[in-house]
Amino acid sequence: MNNIKFIYFDVGGVLLLDFSNTNKWSKMKSDLGITKDNEKMFDLIWLKYRDKICIDCDIDTIVHELRKTINLSIPNEYSMLEDFVKRFDKNPYMWAAIEIVKQKFKIGLLTNMYPRMLELIQSSKLLPNISWNTIIDSSKVGYQKPDNKIFELAEKLSGVKPEEILFVENTSEHTEAAKQKGWNVFLYDDQNPKISSEKLLEILKLK
Repeated sequence: MNNIKFIYFDVGGVLLLDFSNTNKWSKMKSDLGITKDNEKMFDLIWLKYRDKICIDCDIDTIVHELRKTINLSIPNEYSMLEDFVKRFDKNPYMWAAIEIVKQKFKIGLLTNMYPRMLELIQSSKLLPNISWNTIIDSSKVGYQKPDNKIFELAEKLSGVKPEEILFVENTSEHTEAAKQKGWNVFLYDDQNPKISSEKLLEILKLK
């Protein structure tokens, strides 16, 4: 990876620890009142919106349907978006790594996000307070990973050749899509953030 000039980072599961490979999703459903009796209906509603919520569907619009269809007692002031973000945790190991990486490379975000979520994550101080060269948010650009179009846009905005890009991501489906574009990839292990962050610095010869 001696020719790397630009590094894109995923957000959930890399720069912060989200629901990936945890029981947080089950806990959230339980807190909403989802039981074995109504879980199938909940899952059907979620499936209905799943392909839209990282593009142009505000996740809080689902709450009304949950109340109406499953008869859940959800408070009027409840925000599913805020509930998600409150359950996220900082990834201090990647924060430390980013401080080193940014000294040598241009860096950007390439992330699938619900509308308004990235702004809430930033205001909740779950991301390091640094200046990104490029931010590509699926809900803003209208494409989401692994759609080839979002990688084409990211490549164009990076201003470098495909082989000069490194993509740090915790989902193999997305790293495989990036590899098809000729990018270098690093599959981040969100279950071992300390070791994975150290390994990233090692392959970039920053440690």
